[in-house]
Amino acid sequence: MHPQEKKKENDFVFGIRAIIEAIEANKTINKILLQSGVKGGLMTELKDALKGKKITTQVVPLQKLNRITRKNHQGAIAFISPVEYQPLDQIIPNIYDKGEEPFLYILDRVTDVRNLGSIARSAECNGVHAIIIPSRGSALVTADAVKTSAGALHKIPVCIEHNLKETIQYLKDYGIKIVGCTEKTENLLPQTDLKGAVAIIMGSEENGISGEYLKMCDTRVKIPMFGTIESLNVAVSASIVMYEVNRQRHFE
Repeated sequence: MHPQEKKKENDFVFGIRAIIEAIEANKTINKILLQSGVKGGLMTELKDALKGKKITTQVVPLQKLNRITRKNHQGAIAFISPVEYQPLDQIIPNIYDKGEEPFLYILDRVTDVRNLGSIARSAECNGVHAIIIPSRGSALVTADAVKTSAGALHKIPVCIEHNLKETIQYLKDYGIKIVGCTEKTENLLPQTDLKGAVAIIMGSEENGISGEYLKMCDTRVKIPMFGTIESLNVAVSASIVMYEVNRQRHFE
């Protein structure tokens, strides 16, 4: 769990049997924490239930589980998403079938759920078709994210991808222009062509976009800055880029 996430009981279930039931009920699970060294019939049953499921699991020490709940977790805690994640390979064809050009956001290592919620709120207001986040290293949808989004996360599709590099290539193969928002460029946002099908990548405030993804971008843009502070909050930056895309799409 990221430090920014609040440990609310409606965000997780604990106990091996309860988690198996959640898997069998096809609940949308962000990730499962398993205590290192725990064995036995129930744990084996849980691991069997996970076979073939694209659910992120992480082996952790007992102390980490106890920090989340002191109740009898039996060495297993599952974080449940309040929204159902959507398959990207169905969303993209549906966008084209409606005669629209894809407008997507990819979030790379954006770890604060409040930033995720804020981005989702702006995205829904700006007609973004979907938000794409990796299964590891980024904030996932929690109750706090939904609250910050003012309910937008119940309206805009969110796609969880296990291999972001393959996902970016998939989008490129569909003719979608990959645009990285980064300070590592001289291309200013208002002077860059963002018309057509686009996917905007936003990186973490600390490290920006991962180098391997930045290399895959068709173009890079930076937001003009006129003050002394070097960077904007990632949610604010994302909103600025959204409005520029729509300005070019609808007002030029």
